[in-house]
Amino acid sequence: METGNRKLLNIELGRMTPEQYRESPESGIVIILDNIRSAHNIGSAFRSADSFKVDKVYLCGICATPPSAEIHKSALGAEFSVGWEYSDSTLSVIGRLRQQGYTIISVEQTVRSVSLDSFRPQDGEKYAFIFGNEVSGVSQDAVDASDFSLEIPQYGTKHSLNVSVSIGIILWAAHRKAGQDNR
Repeated sequence: METGNRKLLNIELGRMTPEQYRESPESGIVIILDNIRSAHNIGSAFRSADSFKVDKVYLCGICATPPSAEIHKSALGAEFSVGWEYSDSTLSVIGRLRQQGYTIISVEQTVRSVSLDSFRPQDGEKYAFIFGNEVSGVSQDAVDASDFSLEIPQYGTKHSLNVSVSIGIILWAAHRKAGQDNR
């Protein structure tokens, strides 16, 4: 007899296998990590990417790549389900994705950034979200090459969030606003 609010067991969650993930329809969302220095933040990015069914993670510049014990520690195996690619140049990835029809969005505070509150993803559109270095953010070159910048509203005294937190917020909002949330 159950009492209270019992936590579900992992087997009860009905999650797909890594193979099912890779074979499932694409979401139209990719993320670009622009010179993320912490392998733990990269692992967290993979974990959030898996959670929100991101199609691919692009690791650019100084980003560590799998296999990596530090990435795996935060990713908990998500680096095996989410596709990824390394490039030494964020700009070359942006160029290729633009040719493939992606809208390129820097997640950054700029003089013309759009508040996440106002962002409305369009059905059938493809989006590439760029997340930047823990200290310097998205590079100016990548911001310049983007279609626009998206800013997460913040109300306290700090002017930034950890990149792994920003990734989770943006992916959740994009997923939710695109009407893909079935809960």
